[in-house]
Amino acid sequence: MTLAMPAPSALPAAVWRIGIAVTLVLLLLAFVSVVWTPYPVGPVEVGAALQPPGGTHLFGTDQLGRDLLSLVMRGMLTSFVVAAVAVAVGAVIGVPLGLAAASWGAIADWLLSALGGYVAAVPAFAIAAILAARFGPSAGTAMVALGLSMVPAFMASTRVALYAGRRPGYAVAAQLAGALPFEIVRRYSLPAFTRAIGAEMVAQLAVGVLGEAALSFVGLGTAAPATSLGLLLHDAPLAGAGQPMLIAGPGLVLVLMVLALNITSRGLKTRNFLADPGASDAAA
Repeated sequence: MTLAMPAPSALPAAVWRIGIAVTLVLLLLAFVSVVWTPYPVGPVEVGAALQPPGGTHLFGTDQLGRDLLSLVMRGMLTSFVVAAVAVAVGAVIGVPLGLAAASWGAIADWLLSALGGYVAAVPAFAIAAILAARFGPSAGTAMVALGLSMVPAFMASTRVALYAGRRPGYAVAAQLAGALPFEIVRRYSLPAFTRAIGAEMVAQLAVGVLGEAALSFVGLGTAAPATSLGLLLHDAPLAGAGQPMLIAGPGLVLVLMVLALNITSRGLKTRNFLADPGASDAAA
């Protein structure tokens, strides 16, 4: 039995390139904040509190007088790092389980799929609440909770990629022509598998960024003195009426991050479905 998946609708190349470019720019700004921000993010200057956007403070300042643009840059870094670690946790657990489900027969496939279904039924908020009650809210809590919630997605993507790689075509023709199993895997199965998992990782990175913001917003994720986009949004209502950019700044950046990552992931998935594994052979 094979698992059929509908191909995603083609994404215009220009839109995909824009998504990649925006993602790279945001990543650059986030990691630049490790060594440089327009203003230090630690010192409190009460006399400069709630300044409107202007020449000296492009996004204005928060209720403690800190430069909001600097806080947003550092918050982007936290969001990316938490999401990336969560993706790694989900992939390290989910990909081997997906490989086992697709390789060990129907019973193992059913059992592991059922396990993935049970895990998927438990939201990241519930996992984070349990961990926060035991260890306290932190970025690590968000990493583990989001990573566990991503396991079913990586299991499903792995199973689909492996089942799709078993379809007749170039790989079967190569086998009949006497190609070694390792060569068939290297030339046909592995490239399609890595593209599929790579696209899923980018998609889950967007989920992780949004999930980190949500967990921090409700007090289950990143906690002060660290900062993140969700934590900035959590603190914004305290002074949002006096400085709208406290909400608009981190909120718009969060939307832009998730949108750019989703566009990039969809473009990767489209290219994966449209890729011809035998193109190089046909050209030869």
